[in-house]
Amino acid sequence: MEALDALLNRVSVPRLTDPAPNAAQREALFQAALRAPDHGQLRPWRFLTIEGQGREKLGELFAEAVQAKGEATQAALDKARAMPLRAPLLIVVIARLQDHFKVPKIEQRLAAGCAAHGILIAAHAQGIGAVWRTGDMAFDANVHKGLGLAENEELIGYLYVGTPMAEPRTAPILETAEYVSAWGE
Repeated sequence: MEALDALLNRVSVPRLTDPAPNAAQREALFQAALRAPDHGQLRPWRFLTIEGQGREKLGELFAEAVQAKGEATQAALDKARAMPLRAPLLIVVIARLQDHFKVPKIEQRLAAGCAAHGILIAAHAQGIGAVWRTGDMAFDANVHKGLGLAENEELIGYLYVGTPMAEPRTAPILETAEYVSAWGE
């Protein structure tokens, strides 16, 4: 697939099934992530892959986090447990924030976000479905601890990856004039 085609036509694919990407496809996903803009070559990111029974373990971690907030209903616990089961592979994108005299932490967060976007583009280019999710479980301290995040790390998002259950929707064509303007003229 041409690069411009992938950039212009990528869409989120929320309904995913087996199989997960194979080893060669995963390598391409992560190689694309590593091409993200990276001022200072800090490589301010890391990734966790979660699949198989690890998804059920993550669901239990999510349920524990929901319960820790107090008075969780059974429906809320069941929903939390089921969340990681929506795709055969989850990629947790983590920003590793470093003190640096020239590269502020916001740039490092953005670089990790660009790495996540690189994974999404590479997935689309290979015919793999993917969607970026956050929600409460991306910002929960108990989940961060359970995933082994260090003090200087932040969870950027969960990328759900797999085989699309249906043909992905067509990306809408947006009018760039609504988002672009000249300055200083």
